[in-house]
Amino acid sequence: MANALQKYRVCVIEDDPDVALYMKTVLEKRADAVVLAITNPALALDGIADFEPDMVITDIEMPGISGLDLLKELRQSYPGMPVVVMTAHVSIEYAVSALRSQADEFLTKPIASADLVSIVTRLASKGRLTKAAQDPQVVLAVGAHPDDVEIGVGGILAAHRAAGNRVVILTLSRGARGGDADDRQHESLAAAELLGARLFMEDLEDTQISAADPTVSIIERVVAEVRPDIVYTHSAHERHQDHRAVHSATLVATRSVRTVCCYQSPSATIDFRPTRFVPIDGFTEAKLALIRCYQSQTEVRAYLDPDFVLATARYWSRFGGGTSCEPLEVIKDTADISVPASSISNAARLKGDRT
Repeated sequence: MANALQKYRVCVIEDDPDVALYMKTVLEKRADAVVLAITNPALALDGIADFEPDMVITDIEMPGISGLDLLKELRQSYPGMPVVVMTAHVSIEYAVSALRSQADEFLTKPIASADLVSIVTRLASKGRLTKAAQDPQVVLAVGAHPDDVEIGVGGILAAHRAAGNRVVILTLSRGARGGDADDRQHESLAAAELLGARLFMEDLEDTQISAADPTVSIIERVVAEVRPDIVYTHSAHERHQDHRAVHSATLVATRSVRTVCCYQSPSATIDFRPTRFVPIDGFTEAKLALIRCYQSQTEVRAYLDPDFVLATARYWSRFGGGTSCEPLEVIKDTADISVPASSISNAARLKGDRT
């Protein structure tokens, strides 16, 4: 099962509707995958382009285009995408042709469900890592004040960076009501440098941020410039008026973004209802290092005490697995936004103590 923010995406191309339905059902229930089943091979290439799967499973004998011909097309357009070729007719000729066409697996029907799940889990993970390396995703985290995004999704952002994704932070005010604006700006720059993120820092008035313009226009400008695949922002379930305003403005400004999620802040209300719990094992120290950059706040805010931060992440793990999680309310979820487990080994560079 995919231990990631997004389920694996698998495209099954099979002209027999019963077989296609069987494979879709098995993979969605036992591999926790999102499956696009295409029974008309003529629609396969367009369907794959729109669906953007982690891997493809195709039959060989189909009307209009054979699975081997389709495999050759995929190798040209998606060279790193894993492809499994299957057939009901055991044939050395078929097997040799599939291997020559660089199929990742050659299967004969009927396919045992356990074998199908095992192969898909292994190859979809491989395909996702390859895709991330070839086409790094852009992640935009939007916060009303300095330290908002580090508190809410610091672990997730560290995992994104370790996985090779580009991370952008947009902070809409300098937090003058909570401390010296210049100090908080310098702290924000230090945290962004430690994370390896690009920082946009605006100067809207703290406690007076609007849900309309100029907030919407600022976020739209940044979205147009960085073209994010994923956006993290405040929840609507907040006691702080700036957080609620930024939530509303972000939803308007990110209409074209495929995935938008809301993080928890210390001022979230009991109505905060997360639907995704992202394990950040291996990245909790990175999160604490980011928070330590905000020395003006760690000295006066009890909720920034390391034990409190770790206890909060530990609590949410009861819903998401691992030992530490960050919770998200998912607003839209159509991008491929995995945090590969292999990226944990790259987390060490983010564990430095910055003050």
